Amino acid sequence: MSNSGSDTSESSTFEHAPVLVDALVELSASLPAGTFLDGTIGGAGHSKALLDARNDITILGLDQDPMALRAADSYLTPHDGRFVLHRCRFDQLAEAMEETKTDQLVGFLFDLGVSSPQLDIAERGFSFRHDGPLDMRMDTDAVLTAATVVNEYSHQDLARVLHMYGDERHNQRIATAILAARPIRTTTELASVVVEAIPAAARRTGGHPAKRSFQALRIEVNNELAILAPTLELALDALVPGGRGFVLTYHSGEDRIVKDVFRQRTASIDPPHLPVERHQPDFQLLRPIARKATQEEIERNRRARSARLRSIERVAA
Repeated sequence: MSNSGSDTSESSTFEHAPVLVDALVELSASLPAGTFLDGTIGGAGHSKALLDARNDITILGLDQDPMALRAADSYLTPHDGRFVLHRCRFDQLAEAMEETKTDQLVGFLFDLGVSSPQLDIAERGFSFRHDGPLDMRMDTDAVLTAATVVNEYSHQDLARVLHMYGDERHNQRIATAILAARPIRTTTELASVVVEAIPAAARRTGGHPAKRSFQALRIEVNNELAILAPTLELALDALVPGGRGFVLTYHSGEDRIVKDVFRQRTASIDPPHLPVERHQPDFQLLRPIARKATQEEIERNRRARSARLRSIERVAA
């Protein structure tokens, strides 16, 4: 898909405030000219800012959500000819680069998690605040839905998903409550079951009590964590010297994966037979710790509260 002249009404429906966009533009100022990968383009807020700031960069934008791609196409229209959009999940990066004849990248961004428009559209089933079907698929053609997970997974598997992907300490109680309430058909039904399963004292802090469970189900439905590390490795391999990679995380599990990949790529390697000069890594971290949103940005966009921007640079061929 490329520059298809989308309906602007869908673009306005998919309005999405990009998180830490000023930091991304600042850190991209010294990139070489070439192709920048937006591996989760969504509403294209980050890509638009990069194209506005750099007239020598083109965007390869990937997304598995056809609605997001149509909105991105419309939003990027002022930069017609400087972007190519491709529908796929980001772990299909190699195929996308081959099909779009992209050999190397000067940078990449993966903005993980779910976008605000996806949360706000009840029919997508991502939100505990809006009544909708138990869906949660980013790729609307995918087979697995949240309804399958909620109504067909065993108690053991449900508890595992809630704990592993939601850091939910009441996972066993919630799994028991879900099995007792089956069949559960809507997001508000599920949210009510989850809230009732959590002890009253634990409901008073930490935001909506169902937040972690809905996050866990979304990650399970879209297989988000399993595909992250190998995709990062592919993107890093495609970077030119001086190229930079950026990842926005919103959850401890995905952030841990990004840290581990970046740590391995920036570590010196001791040769097995000394004395031999140590192999210097091809990458360096731009910052030792993740960048966070300012309080001002958090007040404008509450999604930024949990965001962590991690960055890495290729320093050698």
